[in-house]
Amino acid sequence: MFSSTDGWVHCSLGHRHWGVVGAAGLLVHRDGGDGPELLLQHRAGWSHHGGTWGTPGGALHAGETPEHGALREVREELGLLADDLVLGASSVDDHGGWSYTTVLARPLRSIEPGDLRLDGESDGVAWIPLGELASVPLHPGFEASLGRLHALLF
Repeated sequence: MFSSTDGWVHCSLGHRHWGVVGAAGLLVHRDGGDGPELLLQHRAGWSHHGGTWGTPGGALHAGETPEHGALREVREELGLLADDLVLGASSVDDHGGWSYTTVLARPLRSIEPGDLRLDGESDGVAWIPLGELASVPLHPGFEASLGRLHALLF
């Protein structure tokens, strides 16, 4: 379902972004045997930067906080509910006139990829160890923000 804030915009850096009033996504992370593991979605081929791995997320609605938008998006795209997660820190990637907020969250219950309900925007979802991110194609925006996000995971 589309909202009045769905659409493409250009930031002051000259990039094209989805979300008239910005966008947000949820980075769910847990402690794994070899350090943090991230719950990432494999973006559907038809989507912007399809075939890459990143956070579930999307355009914010008018008046929506990044936290609410990130929770809405993860519910729509993966079927996770707010009661499944505890929110943590946020990181803002500001492009001048447009921004993407990544909200970190930890699971409050066991979350297995096979139990999630994907809505068609994802070809899959997986827990990927932080140390193995270099082995998968990452969404360029997510990849560019990893330095900032890495510090928030510890």
